[in-house]
Amino acid sequence: MPEPTFRERLMDGETVVGTFQLLDSAMVAEMTGVAGMDFTILDQEHGPLTAETSVGLCAAAENGGAAPIVRVRNNTESEIQRALDIGAAGVEIPQIETREDAEAAVEHARFDPLGSRGLSPYVRAGGYTGGDDYTEEQNEAVTVIVHIEGERGVENLDEILAVEGIDVLFLGPYDMSQSLGIPGQVGDERVESLMTEVCERAEEAGKVVGTFADDAAIANKWIDAGVQYVAMSVDGAIVTKAFEDAIADVDR
Repeated sequence: MPEPTFRERLMDGETVVGTFQLLDSAMVAEMTGVAGMDFTILDQEHGPLTAETSVGLCAAAENGGAAPIVRVRNNTESEIQRALDIGAAGVEIPQIETREDAEAAVEHARFDPLGSRGLSPYVRAGGYTGGDDYTEEQNEAVTVIVHIEGERGVENLDEILAVEGIDVLFLGPYDMSQSLGIPGQVGDERVESLMTEVCERAEEAGKVVGTFADDAAIANKWIDAGVQYVAMSVDGAIVTKAFEDAIADVDR
């Protein structure tokens, strides 16, 4: 019996934990899975990664046992298509603020009849040869994750939640803090209250919720609140902290 896809694991109610990756390193991508993480988000929005550099990272993450998720730079057909064609298990789409934004994200990420993603079966996602079931398999397997990052997205939340084809509603605490006029203060009661409200409304609508957590304590807090998809920290921060810990007790 085949292993469940990353999307199936989420739909079955499993809680998954991963990280954001900005480093252009196949070994780092592979390490995330070897370390026990469920996914790594190849960050093309805030990092230097591109579709070209992410191809090898997708393969490395899979080899280590982590699902490669690509965060694209913006909600456009070419960005999303390229991310999925290179074999990403899912795509994260930033700054979704309206129903129209959400509908466009699904349109770009799903093949007909669910969307209008550009079709070439001769890509990594299709095993380079495609097949009769390629589009159906991709529609079933690809995880579509949209980012709600500000007050406007929250204002239009019910309309966004009503869009078919969205799998995960990802709450960006740092962008939310900025939209509230308190940039960087992600632990502020106003940010946490807004995120809790979105979690509750998304749960009522039957949507999976995701968010970012700086550390395990914050991750556990949001998991207890019902969040299933948790991106914990960023590879550069994790590596830097490990170096700091390694040298902290050395007498020099």
